Amino acid sequence: MKQEKLGEEAIGEALVGLDGWTRSGDGVAIEKSYRFKSFREAFGFMTEAALAAEKFNHHPEWFNVYNRVDVRLTNHDAGGLTELDFKLAAAMDKAAALRTKS
Repeated sequence: MKQEKLGEEAIGEALVGLDGWTRSGDGVAIEKSYRFKSFREAFGFMTEAALAAEKFNHHPEWFNVYNRVDVRLTNHDAGGLTELDFKLAAAMDKAAALRTKS
C-alpha cells in the first residue's frame, strides 16, 4: 500500500514526539545518530531494528562504525516523509533504549 507524503504540520507534530531525531538538510528525511557501549550492542540494535523494518516493509538507510549507527529515514516512493518513517523511528528508539542506558 502506497504511503502518502506528510505535510509540514504533520511532520512537525511527529518530530515533537521523537527524541533526538532531526530533519535532514534536504527536508525529505529524518536522521539520528545512536551511540552504544560496544559494537556488539550496536549490532544487536541493528538486528532488532531490521526485524521492525521488515515488519513495516520500510527499510532504513544506515551506516555503522564500531559503536555508532547513523540512521536516515525517508520514503522514496512517496518522495518524502510518511507515517512509516515515524513508526520505524519509534521502533528504533525502543530497540535502542535498553542498549544505550548506562
